[in-house]
Amino acid sequence: MARKKKSDDGGLRGDEWLGTYSDCVTLLLTFFILLYSMSSLDAQKVQSISQAFVTVMTGQSGDTFLQYNEYNGKVPIIGGESDVDGVVDAESLGKETMYQDVKKYVEQNNLSQAMDIKSDERGIILELKDNILFESAKADLIPESKGVLEKLNTLMESIPNDILIEGHTDNVPISNSRYASNWELSTARAVTVVRYFVETKHQKPTKFSAAGYGEFRPIADNNTEENKAKNRRVSILIEYSKGEES
Repeated sequence: MARKKKSDDGGLRGDEWLGTYSDCVTLLLTFFILLYSMSSLDAQKVQSISQAFVTVMTGQSGDTFLQYNEYNGKVPIIGGESDVDGVVDAESLGKETMYQDVKKYVEQNNLSQAMDIKSDERGIILELKDNILFESAKADLIPESKGVLEKLNTLMESIPNDILIEGHTDNVPISNSRYASNWELSTARAVTVVRYFVETKHQKPTKFSAAGYGEFRPIADNNTEENKAKNRRVSILIEYSKGEES
């Protein structure tokens, strides 16, 4: 900081503020050069940060920008006293609403005993026990499955999102005249469910896909009969991404 100079009579000259002002201008120049050099920041972020900086420097009431980049732009420019943990972006809010709507439908239609409902980063998962749909080591729908699938079809029709049907088995080897391994059995079961929705209930084929994972994506250790029963399942994944409009 520049040293204060005294007038000839020993008093202050009146231009002492120039030293502080020049230091402030230098800091501002350095700050904006730094912003310009940070190519990862887009124009919108730079503008928001600059506005916040001007607000602070001019003494106006407002929050600071210090926490902005920490949250990757998903929260507004906020001060240290704000409740950051309580901020939810619109996309997350939509996913939560979708999950609650599906859960409510399952409960209101008495489907809770036939399936478990979960969610992950891909979407909402309805896990149906294999004995609800198939006989052991077979991939043909049993008559008792039609009531459950009929209710699920109504749900599927109301949702525009893509749907992936996944087949899973336990780790007990299978080898019969129709299925050489658990790969074939799990895939055939997934395709059977897709064909029900598309061919029997006439839903859009482009909305559905099928996958078989055999015993290689268990949700429990295959060390007890109870756990093996959990692994023998068909999962209906309602993906968060919306399908293409036709």
